Amino acid sequence: MPADGQASSGYLVETASARLLLDCGPGVATALSAVCDPTDLDGVVISHLHADHCYDLLPIGKSLLSATLTFPGGPAARCASLRRVPLFVPGDATEVFTRWAALFPVTTMPLLDKAFERAFDVREYQPGDRFEAGDATIGLHELRHVLPNCGIRVESGGAVLAYTGDTGMTDAAVKLAADADLLLAEATLNAPDVTDHGHLSALDAGAIATRSGARSLALTHFASGEASWLEQLRTSAASAFDGPIRLVRGGDRISVAG
Repeated sequence: MPADGQASSGYLVETASARLLLDCGPGVATALSAVCDPTDLDGVVISHLHADHCYDLLPIGKSLLSATLTFPGGPAARCASLRRVPLFVPGDATEVFTRWAALFPVTTMPLLDKAFERAFDVREYQPGDRFEAGDATIGLHELRHVLPNCGIRVESGGAVLAYTGDTGMTDAAVKLAADADLLLAEATLNAPDVTDHGHLSALDAGAIATRSGARSLALTHFASGEASWLEQLRTSAASAFDGPIRLVRGGDRISVAG
């Protein structure tokens, strides 16, 4: 959940010729606006349909639409025309999003009700799919979570970023992160998950980094922002992985080099 002024899950990936948003939880629309206009995005990839990973798609969609509109007495439109942003989502998401947008009608400006028809180019993916966005290749790896979740592997310019989304411990996460320059891994728990929900502990994340040959590890998706909790996560991950480890904070910029 958003806490301490930080948004939920959302990561802006910039390559030489592409800007990609991986996940889009509560607070991400505001955080994104501080560093990038949504109209500059070349794609959005959603790992799974839990609210902390996709809730701000609607405000971002409305921001994209509003860029082309002028309301009497308001500022001029920022864009003469709208370039639909590719939105890659799990299968069967389109119907959910259409019903969701209809809950908040703007009757005087009906275009604003069409975020998922006009702002985004919605493309439902299946596990194992690969696609291109600018100079980046994106691969989707099915992992283990209570809802279907795909880890996201981004390859560009010889560098590899692997992002888990939410998952329990699984060999598929090792394949996702194989030889990655950076593994961006959830570290929700401080002990292994014994339920069917599917989350990683920091120890699990460190073990995946070691087994996959990842060069560095960034921990994210924390259940608490307390300093003692976070330090315990770092220590736990370091007991399984001897490479560089960082705890992600909102606004961090991390270079990924091959």
